[in-house]
Amino acid sequence: MADEAQNSVRPYTGDEYLESLRDGREVWAYGERVKDVTTHPAFRNNARMVARLYDALHDPERRGRLTVPTDSGNGGFTHPYYKVPRSAEDLRTGVGAMAEWARMSYGWLGRTPDFKAAFLATLGADPQHYAPFEANAARWYREAQEKVIFIGHGIVNPPVDRDRDVTELRDVHLSVCRETDAGLVVSGAKVVGTSAALTQYIFVANYGQVPEGAKDLSCYFMVPTNTPGVKIISRASYEYQATVAGSPFDQPLSSRMDENDGILVFDEVLVPWENVFCYDVEKANRFFTGSGFYFRSMLHGCVRLAVKLDFLTGLLTKGLDTTGAIEFRGVQTRLGELLGYRHVLWGLVDSMVHNPVVRPDGSVMPNSESALAYRMFASTVYPKIREIFFRDLGSALIYNNSHASDWATPELRPYLDRYIRGRHGVEAIDRVKLMKLIWDSVGSDFGGRWELYEMNYAGNHENIRIEAFQRYRATGGLDECKALVDACLAEYDVTGWRADDLTDPEAVVVAGPAAGRRAGKP
Repeated sequence: MADEAQNSVRPYTGDEYLESLRDGREVWAYGERVKDVTTHPAFRNNARMVARLYDALHDPERRGRLTVPTDSGNGGFTHPYYKVPRSAEDLRTGVGAMAEWARMSYGWLGRTPDFKAAFLATLGADPQHYAPFEANAARWYREAQEKVIFIGHGIVNPPVDRDRDVTELRDVHLSVCRETDAGLVVSGAKVVGTSAALTQYIFVANYGQVPEGAKDLSCYFMVPTNTPGVKIISRASYEYQATVAGSPFDQPLSSRMDENDGILVFDEVLVPWENVFCYDVEKANRFFTGSGFYFRSMLHGCVRLAVKLDFLTGLLTKGLDTTGAIEFRGVQTRLGELLGYRHVLWGLVDSMVHNPVVRPDGSVMPNSESALAYRMFASTVYPKIREIFFRDLGSALIYNNSHASDWATPELRPYLDRYIRGRHGVEAIDRVKLMKLIWDSVGSDFGGRWELYEMNYAGNHENIRIEAFQRYRATGGLDECKALVDACLAEYDVTGWRADDLTDPEAVVVAGPAAGRRAGKP
């Protein structure tokens, strides 16, 4: 691993994290190569929001909620989700720290450093799972937890020629070009590098089955983000747009928490053998569920979305209170619906934590059935949440002035104060501030991207359903469900009850015409 300019016995501070990004990485946006992501208007405030998380690890008031001692022997401390959990209580400690970090971004940062800790902890739980690269796994586990490294990922193949077999698309999909004594040389692309421009390393794997014999598609590895040949081509930046045409008042979320999604391109990239975790088709095809990584990542996602729904619940309540619509019965039912979604998510968190699966090595992973339930629930509920906001706030979301500068314009200010005030004496400027926050959450380009993100966070809409079916069938769960039906069917047949404690209808004497019918009389 690259030498880090920081004390190895503790995590980064915010300033150290920002400095680590000034490493010559190749990031492209708006036709130019970005010289420094910490100062470029498309990335700078997002980078500082992440820096806040690192500073919080060193804050005496937060340390008790955010850190635990390392198990590497260095005498340091780390975020608890970077450590191997040995009990439900360890998982609960991790949830508390993840929620603490999520609240610092109000749930609007999805790919924070602790997300990839879902994978990194598995490296320490069962290094043999990564054989013959178990030494690599052990080393990455130790160093990642000591420094709380920020790792992004690319695990999905580009949506190009999806009707063709992956083996026909080696000109697009990431694959091994050749093996060398120094390592693997890879080329190709991955989707979608959320926050990759602000990470220190990128983990590359493959979501989906690798065809038999396609070893070149089975490599899973880690590379520093500034590795020669690694290119990040960013989508349009909502932070940049907010900087050019908006203000923090007008775009309070997108101006600082736009986790830019990038096309990850690998052009003849050398991956040293010491950074490889898997290079085998069979192992690649059981990598995610076999390691426990996927279920740990779902726990992180569920915690983050639950915190976000806490925020959205408060946001909708304040918005309805400000317009006065909160007093309508129908509106209250939909606010109650949002609360129901919020309660389900926190309930799934509890289920994942307090009904863990014990692995052969003695570590625990979140309950897999609850994790799969979260995947499906989250993919369907977010569009319904946006619809509630749109239905019950309606024109209040766009009945607002254009820019923060309007409030400093003497000709406009009296009209703004009079005509867009809120309920019960809420001043116009405060009402607009709230409505613009709501619009940025659910109505802006940033808000629309988040709907797409939440709907596809855990995989495409078909996979998350068929994988729930396949896993439950493989673990015998469907057989148990069918056995329950078979037990019911066995209690009766065409002649009547087969259970000794139940009485057939013919044995019941009923007064009147029904008695004759039951006895078989015409």
